[in-house]
Amino acid sequence: MNTYQIAVIVGSLRKDSFNQKLAHALAKMGPSDFSFHNCAIHDLPLYNQDDDKQQAEPVRRLKSEISGAQGVLFVTPEYNRSIPGVLKNAIDHASRPYGQSAFAGKPAGIIGISVGAIGTAIAQQHLRGILGYLDMPTLGQPEAFVQNKEGLLGENGTIGVESTRKFLQGWVDRYVAWVKQHVKV
Repeated sequence: MNTYQIAVIVGSLRKDSFNQKLAHALAKMGPSDFSFHNCAIHDLPLYNQDDDKQQAEPVRRLKSEISGAQGVLFVTPEYNRSIPGVLKNAIDHASRPYGQSAFAGKPAGIIGISVGAIGTAIAQQHLRGILGYLDMPTLGQPEAFVQNKEGLLGENGTIGVESTRKFLQGWVDRYVAWVKQHVKV
């Protein structure tokens, strides 16, 4: 059994999502004592504080997956220079009601891929502000703003460009060390 469980939250619902492919490739780069689990967010209702007293089953499932994990990996696209609404909705659900956040203290990593030249830099900065409020120690370096280009995401769930694969392996290794630094198992 894997010692470290990582909850992966991908901020894209698109069937052929670049970020979902990136999340899959990153999971393959993790060491054997790490297990990466993609958390479903497609079935979450829109957040409404009136529902805090009786959260829907998909919300309870998400909170349980995050609570049971030793860390959280956010893989996000950038929509209109910020994070996607579906990701913000998931964060709002898992952090509520006030005082019952599933995120508190969980070491976080943020990464994303986009066709744009700056990758997901602005979305990641917005997400950092949110995670700071949620009391999540968030890996600061190296930052990874990945631009998707032809051949980067391999068909078999790998990274097809050697220099990018090496960079991303270094990023995964640093995130693994970050989780181990913050979690004693």
